[in-house]
Amino acid sequence: MNNIMVYKGYVGSVEFSENDELFYGKVQGIRSLISYEGTNAKELVADFHGAVDDYLEECESEKKVPEVAYKGSLNVRFRNAETHRRAAIYAIMHDQSLNSFIEEAVEEKLAGFSV
Repeated sequence: MNNIMVYKGYVGSVEFSENDELFYGKVQGIRSLISYEGTNAKELVADFHGAVDDYLEECESEKKVPEVAYKGSLNVRFRNAETHRRAAIYAIMHDQSLNSFIEEAVEEKLAGFSV
């Protein structure tokens, strides 16, 4: 099961409330709260698209630049210092920065994966 939706570059979550018998979600990766809901999948997708469109129209009318998620900058925290140390040494030994080593490792892990 796929628990995300993508529309105009925005990624939205998909959740379900059994008590409310309602699907709901919010746009991920930005500070603005963009939420949506529906009683079935078709309504959920339509409300997600409408919420993103409304957000973009609001930004345009207020002459604000819409937030963009996943801009390419990220702060990585390792669970332990030893992993961090080993990664840094590996990068040095391979004449690359720690950032480029991490990017390469992530690209290898994601090879063949698409959204």
